[in-house]
Amino acid sequence: MQQQARLSRSLGVLDGVVIAASSIAATTSIGIGMGVLAASVGRQTPAILLIAFFPIVGIAVAYSRLNRVEPDCGNGYVWVGRTMGPWLGLIAGWIPIAGTVVFMSYTTAVVGSVLVQLVEKAGVHSVLGWALDANSTAQCTAVGLVVFAVVTWIAVTGTAHAAHFQKYLLIFEYVVLLGFCGWGLATGHQSFSFSWLDPFAVDSFAGFAQGLAIAVFFYWGWDSAFSVTEETHDSRDAARSGFIALVTMLGLFLLGSIAFQRVMDNGEMVDKGAEGLTYFAAKLAGEPLATLPLVALMLSAVSSLQAGIIPTARFTLAMGRNRTLGTVWTRVHPRYRTPAAGTVIITAITAVIAVLMPAIPKLNEAILAAVNAIGILVALYYGLASVTCAVRFRGLLRTGRRAAVGAVGVPAVCGTVLLALGGYLAVHYATVSDTFEIDAANGWFTLAVPLVILLIGLAVGAVAKWYRRAPDFHGHPTPDPVPTPERSL
Repeated sequence: MQQQARLSRSLGVLDGVVIAASSIAATTSIGIGMGVLAASVGRQTPAILLIAFFPIVGIAVAYSRLNRVEPDCGNGYVWVGRTMGPWLGLIAGWIPIAGTVVFMSYTTAVVGSVLVQLVEKAGVHSVLGWALDANSTAQCTAVGLVVFAVVTWIAVTGTAHAAHFQKYLLIFEYVVLLGFCGWGLATGHQSFSFSWLDPFAVDSFAGFAQGLAIAVFFYWGWDSAFSVTEETHDSRDAARSGFIALVTMLGLFLLGSIAFQRVMDNGEMVDKGAEGLTYFAAKLAGEPLATLPLVALMLSAVSSLQAGIIPTARFTLAMGRNRTLGTVWTRVHPRYRTPAAGTVIITAITAVIAVLMPAIPKLNEAILAAVNAIGILVALYYGLASVTCAVRFRGLLRTGRRAAVGAVGVPAVCGTVLLALGGYLAVHYATVSDTFEIDAANGWFTLAVPLVILLIGLAVGAVAKWYRRAPDFHGHPTPDPVPTPERSL
């Protein structure tokens, strides 16, 4: 590793859990995502969240195996590239970078929307003659960008500081979330039905597939723990952190989905969208108590912005070290020992994308468009990493059943499921509309976003290969893809 790219080893298991949990952002997912999920699967949101958990755990097993033999902040990018070839490795690295930028661009607007809602609750409904609107993408983005600048500064000054800051945000969020979801579970007027846990009750396979992709997106971010593997005292802590975060999220998502459905009917969940948590709280409590979930949502969204910047800057650092990206991405701050230049550049790019988001005026629809597009990409890069694990450890098929199942069988099945899911949705979106419109419900638009992201990634690869002469694209020696049994167990 180059001297200038060394990072500070200052994190433990708890720090990794905090970073992963903050990146998943349970409060944000529940607060604004349940309506999006309900639009696809109706009252089967608990079932689809439970089903999605199993392939994600399989992917986590694959990450854990790969991280044992090759801990690297670039994780999927490095592992896929050295096993499956540089072009697939490029895709595995580019997708989380681009996907996180899109995610942060609309999360910036979510932060702004929550702040506007809080101001309105305080009795202020206009500022300098401008009427406040919590569902205006342009207005909410402008407010959110100010917060994003502060979050970037915290991320630059040190990962340990960021994790410490996020820890207290999480404690408050989870206390409020657990309290209100427990309240809703106990007092909701919608009768509980075991059909909510039946995935076969979804109306159509297309709805099931779209719901599954959205549910996978709910869990997206647990792998942030692996992006700071070079900053942990023990690289094995990354896997421990990831698994702890995943199991915690499963419990929170099931609790949140059932509680929402106990309090709201399906029409209410779909209609309220980004304001779902606010509406949920208002049906349970009066002011000022009903404001607490809104504050928790704001903290969750802010925390997820910070957790999004941290792994993305590590991905670009790893790609810069291999000359897939320029050397600017490898610059580590001499005092804070963080990839400060990359962090600031990512923030700037996110801000540009966020400014373009008002092309979809309503925030609810902008979020739906982003989630649908990112869902395909997340399925693709998780699937690639998991299949890579099966290929790299294929030699263990001869060493024993346990090693074969854990290192090859489970990753191969789970990776194939997610790749098939992404492929099915791509075909579905390509055939669901007859014309192109910038609209969340337009299939061509939904498909165009991930396709554009992939094409830009391929262009980046072309520059890396023929201009930067990146070693990965020109036969640079890579480690033996089949480890010995002792190293893998």
